[in-house]
Amino acid sequence: MTSAPNSPSAITRTERGLTIASTRITLYDVMDYVIAQYPPKFIQGLFELTEEQLNAALDYIEINRSEVEAEYQQVIQETEELRRYYEEQNRERATRISTLPPPPGLEAAWEKLQASKARHQLQS
Repeated sequence: MTSAPNSPSAITRTERGLTIASTRITLYDVMDYVIAQYPPKFIQGLFELTEEQLNAALDYIEINRSEVEAEYQQVIQETEELRRYYEEQNRERATRISTLPPPPGLEAAWEKLQASKARHQLQS
């Protein structure tokens, strides 16, 4: 049984933040697509939500826009900080991996990949 769109239990606060009830989908996930102005049907299909779940999420975002946007900005900031942290932590490892020879038996595929990367870099 799904919750009605206006039901307070349709959106719950978990350790991950504001979440669509009975899912692991946060409102911040949905906000990425709302801000980018994707159509509601696309968002519904992307996250495999029922119409009621999607409406509950969109209604909650609309009614509590300033609160949701503030939390969304905080999530974006924390995500960027984590990305930079792990990029720095793994920089040496990524450099070392990039100098490794291709795995045995995959030399031809490796050469094809390197050629594709080179073409892509020329186009950029």
